[in-house]
Amino acid sequence: MADNYLVEPDVGFIKEVSALGGQDVKKCFQCATCSVVCPISPDTQPFPRKEMIAAGWGLKDRVLNSADIWLCHNCGDCSTKCPRGAQPGDVLAALRTYAVSEYVSEVKPFQKLAKMVNDPKALPVLLAIPAVIFIVLGLITGLLDFTPEGEEIVHAHFFSTWLVDMIMIPASIFAAAAFALGLKNFVTRMHENALRDGKTDKKDLDPVGIVRGIITSVPAIIRHDKFNECTENRERSTAHMMVLFGFIGLAIVTGIFFVVLYGFQIHGPYSQLNPVKWLANVSGVALVIGSILMLKQRLAKSDQISTYKDWYHIGLALALGLSGMLTEMTRLAGMGGLSYFIYFLHLMFVFSLFVYTPFSKLAHLVYRTVAIGYNEWSGRK
Repeated sequence: MADNYLVEPDVGFIKEVSALGGQDVKKCFQCATCSVVCPISPDTQPFPRKEMIAAGWGLKDRVLNSADIWLCHNCGDCSTKCPRGAQPGDVLAALRTYAVSEYVSEVKPFQKLAKMVNDPKALPVLLAIPAVIFIVLGLITGLLDFTPEGEEIVHAHFFSTWLVDMIMIPASIFAAAAFALGLKNFVTRMHENALRDGKTDKKDLDPVGIVRGIITSVPAIIRHDKFNECTENRERSTAHMMVLFGFIGLAIVTGIFFVVLYGFQIHGPYSQLNPVKWLANVSGVALVIGSILMLKQRLAKSDQISTYKDWYHIGLALALGLSGMLTEMTRLAGMGGLSYFIYFLHLMFVFSLFVYTPFSKLAHLVYRTVAIGYNEWSGRK
């Protein structure tokens, strides 16, 4: 005899998912075409049909606690083939956005910040926060100089590296704490969901095993194997890889220069012949070009639902790349005032990347990777 399951629809959840881009979820009439055409859906309990049913019924806990919403790469095959125009790919994207806020909802400031990050009206406030922090803390400590002396343009003379790190290090710790809380809740709920639905027979969570699963999956993630299995949006793979590798390259550069500055006391600006500078420039160009390609591809998809969350993460990536490149170009061109101003904007965008990413669409870089690692560890294929 099948187990009884009490259905408790959450109408508010349905409305919020609709507002985040899943407004066509109620068009689904459960034909399962989406699960059949999806090239990356698991053989056992494939998605996204069951997610569409759960979302349409307002079964919040059942759908948000599943790893499957993160295993989806939103390639668009299901939405293209859907005979009802229910847009399953967009519904799952909306569920992921909602889930990010849900995972950190235990901490009220995190919950409020998550809502602000996904609200276009709050964008001016979000950008004003780092601007005010930099200026006020800079003036209090005396580490901000609006009129740096000397003919050579040195950004550290404008914004001291001590001031930058005094803000960015706590910002990165804040982001790590938000991700740690979110992942703790996500993994716990995901495992409970998998046990209930028979997706795994492993009773006890094994963090080491999940980490091994992540490591095993990294080559496929780097190669974008899942993206390349898609047909509708396969061209997204190139742009997505450029943005990903751009961020990875710039993270490596930042780490190296941090060690060089504080470990070896070697201050910038650094020579353009420096190999690390080459990596920085190549990564910056990849980030800019990849972001522009993503923007172009999304604009070309008139049948694909685009919401603020989609434009936010593309816009932030593009703003980071452009401001970083323009800061360097104006410095080399001897345009001091403009270079210092653009550098200030760049610092605002970097702060936004650290502090707001755990609550934005960019968080999928972490949650999807963990979901893939969990799937590998759990033995579900």
